[in-house]
Amino acid sequence: INDFVKRVEGYVALRKKLEATLQPLGKQTDPRQIDTYERALGKLIKGARASAKPGDLFAPPMQRLVRSLLAPVFRGKDGAQIKSEIMDNEYKGSVKLVVNGRYPDEVPISTVPPQVLSQLPKLPEELEYRFIRNSMILFDPHAHLIADFFERAFQ
Repeated sequence: INDFVKRVEGYVALRKKLEATLQPLGKQTDPRQIDTYERALGKLIKGARASAKPGDLFAPPMQRLVRSLLAPVFRGKDGAQIKSEIMDNEYKGSVKLVVNGRYPDEVPISTVPPQVLSQLPKLPEELEYRFIRNSMILFDPHAHLIADFFERAFQ
């Protein structure tokens, strides 16, 4: 967990440094301005992390730990319901996950049930755990960006 926390802190520090170069959003903004801001921040992050690949934040030991922490949740008496909640807004088309890629606009942003969140290390406000199908992603909501992901987070 300590290694994961350090990797996340490094991402957040880089993101804050890059975000500081952008003109802040005003108090009154419209969706177009927010989208423009997200895309500009995403472009800066993508450029700064040009060599990023899956597992840079979710290193293999962390992936294994997350799977082992989540397995009892998904196998428990409420496991089927929890999976159903995650998959409820699932997009039926194909989705190719890409580190530093924009979270697909056509895919609803999944909810993460509290039973799942309670098993995972707390994240700074700049990142969120999310699922696309059974892949877990680290979502940067201010850049609308997939910071990292790993597949088969649950069966």
